[in-house]
Amino acid sequence: MQITNDAFAEIIEGTTKLMVPKKSITDTVPPREPAFFNPKASLSRDFSIIAYKAFLKNFEGPKTFLEGLSGIGARGLRVANELNVQRVVLNDLNHSALELAKYSRQLNKLENVDFSENDICRFLSDYSAKGKRASIVDIDPFGSPAQFFDCGLRATMHKGILSSTATDLQVLNGLFPNACRRKYGGVPIRVEYGNEIAIRLILGCLRLVASRLGLEIIPLYVESNFHYYRTYVKVIKKPDQENNLGYILHCNICSHRKLVFEKTNQCELCGSQNKIAGILWIGKIFDREFIEKMISEISGLNVNKICEKDLRKCLSESEMPGIYFTLDEIASKVKSSPPKLRDLITKLQNKGFKASPTVFSPTGFRTNANVKEIIKILYD
Repeated sequence: MQITNDAFAEIIEGTTKLMVPKKSITDTVPPREPAFFNPKASLSRDFSIIAYKAFLKNFEGPKTFLEGLSGIGARGLRVANELNVQRVVLNDLNHSALELAKYSRQLNKLENVDFSENDICRFLSDYSAKGKRASIVDIDPFGSPAQFFDCGLRATMHKGILSSTATDLQVLNGLFPNACRRKYGGVPIRVEYGNEIAIRLILGCLRLVASRLGLEIIPLYVESNFHYYRTYVKVIKKPDQENNLGYILHCNICSHRKLVFEKTNQCELCGSQNKIAGILWIGKIFDREFIEKMISEISGLNVNKICEKDLRKCLSESEMPGIYFTLDEIASKVKSSPPKLRDLITKLQNKGFKASPTVFSPTGFRTNANVKEIIKILYD
């Protein structure tokens, strides 16, 4: 493939030079040919760089990175160039994408990057034996990552990180419940906080696969975006001893919601019929210590200023109970205009409840107060 000035352009993301198809920058929807590159995903890659730097800082062991579906290598090349890693291996079946990645490797004068042109699970299987596993494994597909969880987990070393992206939002948000059950082992419900349910379905599926392999997963950080969901989990080579799978109960009448181990059909507040989502992850989705490390690493990186703002929200809600509410939900119950988020959080805290904003929604908040208590505090 000839890399010409009329078809390709050199850009800088973070501190890394990337050769990308020009149409991926100019077209509304980036084309898949000759290779896919989404400039709008730069924020997601920024979060990856922050998370991986926080993880690698005190990691004892080989600092290696495997990317199973690398495309033109934007994420992996940034890892190689901006972080202290010994080896990065980029894999993709698109030969043109790998040629662009190789060109970008030369632009950045990188000597710690290798390439593979193979099916993702064949690629990851080559790193599944003891002594060959990677400290970081990254899976970023079109659609669902669930089919790659098995090989991804097997290629991740003890106490390493497995990160994955899901772009099948219609499936995870409830438009195709049967497809969701088939792919993720659980079903969603159509509610205001559907993105949190989607994240918990992904983590629940990952937990089920991990338990079959005698592994434990610990969620460190999750990201919710209009176009994708992304999860970062630590992988421990031991069976998970905790009961962290269950359901979300949601009442359409009073809007009460709850994370539970066992399903019940009747709302405990008003007696109406519950809608039920699951099986899914009901444990913590943010690790407070890890988020603190991420925030501390931002000053040494060239990333979007939004990152720190979002991570501070993650930190504030890391110890909060699920699941979040939105201002519009509460206002609709009493047919009133929505209150200010800060005012509502302050009122809840003054009454002795826990409360914080959430990164999942600009008008969302978490609290241990139920919906009736929220309305009483706000409108009495």
